[in-house]
Amino acid sequence: MTFVFIKDILHESIKLGEKVSVRGWVKFNRVSGKIAFIELNDGSCFNNLQIVYKKESLTNFDEAAKLRTGSAVAITGTVNKNNKSTQAIELLAERIELLKDSAEDYPLQTKQHSMEFLRDIAHLRPRTSTFNAIMSIRSHLAYAIHKFFNDNGFIWFAAPIITSNDAEGAGENFVIEQDSQKPFFDKQAKLTVSGQLNAEAYAQAFQKVYTFGPTFRAERSHTNRHLAEFWMVEPEIAFINLEQLMQIIEIFVKTIIKNVYFNAKNQFDFFINQKPYLKDRISDLINKPFIRLDYAKAIELLKEAAEQKKFEDNDIFFGKDLASEHERYLCEQVYNAPVFLYNFPKDIKAFYMKQNPDNLTVAATDLLVPGVGEIIGGSAREDDYEKLINRVKEMNIDAQSIQWYLDLRKYGYYSSAGFGLGFERLIMYILDLENIRDAIPFPRYNGKLSF
Repeated sequence: MTFVFIKDILHESIKLGEKVSVRGWVKFNRVSGKIAFIELNDGSCFNNLQIVYKKESLTNFDEAAKLRTGSAVAITGTVNKNNKSTQAIELLAERIELLKDSAEDYPLQTKQHSMEFLRDIAHLRPRTSTFNAIMSIRSHLAYAIHKFFNDNGFIWFAAPIITSNDAEGAGENFVIEQDSQKPFFDKQAKLTVSGQLNAEAYAQAFQKVYTFGPTFRAERSHTNRHLAEFWMVEPEIAFINLEQLMQIIEIFVKTIIKNVYFNAKNQFDFFINQKPYLKDRISDLINKPFIRLDYAKAIELLKEAAEQKKFEDNDIFFGKDLASEHERYLCEQVYNAPVFLYNFPKDIKAFYMKQNPDNLTVAATDLLVPGVGEIIGGSAREDDYEKLINRVKEMNIDAQSIQWYLDLRKYGYYSSAGFGLGFERLIMYILDLENIRDAIPFPRYNGKLSF
């Protein structure tokens, strides 16, 4: 018996009247007298295939009528077109075989489940329509990212996951325990918080590189925007400045969102039917120019809003590390568009960012988007060895642990710039998910390590 995929049936690659066999999982089984209907999904596409089976033509009709949600089945039948049904293409079953039954306590039944409930059964939630759509879009988005960089001459390289440094200088690493009597490594080992430093080394050989993989932050945070394990997209480009970097970011974001929007239309439509405003959000993201806003100007705007007590934290001053409520006010209330916030005070930014001539700010930018706040952080990198080493000392960073990185400046490091995109935060934004834990298959966060 040769099996076909449901996507081929629904996309009409298989002719009407043709006999085929399919395998998949029962999403719904409804009996109405001597005729019954199964909604079947095999993972090949988002939509289910309607199976019609009748008592007069199916010898095991009574057994089939008892099939539970979640059961795995093999079905043979004839492809039919039913213009009276909302789904025109269906399969008239001639044979239904139970491959594996589903227990009575299967937690996913034909009712609405809360996102909180589904997080506790993350091993089963991809079987729901919601998470089928989210994870399919996630996959399409990952492909679009790789395609963009490949089409634009970037080299992909694998940044190490085990490292000896804290790229951000924030001390939020997960430390890998070693046998004190016989340590595996010659120094303390940690899980990476960023592949950026390594990317800079490769950009000095290939000019345009990127890494895309898991990163880790030991933040004791329970907000809807933080995970202990998440994925980062980190390109690095030699010979460019901050303005050129912002241009690249804007093209990158518009291109990958456009790609996914048109290649995962059914999945997007599923969310747009629930949240109609998403269509305008995505359209604006693709078609509207991104705003450029100097940090100093942003502080002026926020001070005006703070005078009207618009924030929980109304203490606004130059040098403040803005909270999500401030970021969202700028991109939602002031501009109603994605905003590049740039030229931050150096004291609230990482050591590696290029110092501006004013010696107060650095050539850094955050991309702020409505509904989330910051999803991308980027900067030009400091290429002056003396300035960089002084900054390392100011921030009490162990220079020896990153001496290899500092030494790059001695060997033809003229300029470089790059950014980091929080992959899950982008998914949150385009689907307007309330919690980042729903944008990754198996979320890891403070206090929770299941599955």
